[in-house]
Amino acid sequence: MEITQFSIEEIKDPTNIIEGKRYEFLLDVEVDEEDELYSAAGIEVRVLIGQKQDGETYILNYFIVDKAENEYLDFALEDEEEAMILAFCREQLTSEETQ
Repeated sequence: MEITQFSIEEIKDPTNIIEGKRYEFLLDVEVDEEDELYSAAGIEVRVLIGQKQDGETYILNYFIVDKAENEYLDFALEDEEEAMILAFCREQLTSEETQ
């Protein structure tokens, strides 16, 4: 799995009930043709990221979408894929904070 494009948006909490920050990442990913997630039109992973006041970043939830049908796929990412996505999101948030 390789991330080819992404977008990030902070999710605002108008009630200030949720501690920390929330972000939504939309990741265009390229998967090998042999992978069960493969789609000729491509796959998008929608990732909800939480960030605590101390800077700890974690995945709240994610959804895998087949871009051809714009349908959610009922698959779970492998542990290594989740770790790779979390590391990518952390890196993006860190670089965004320094800009």
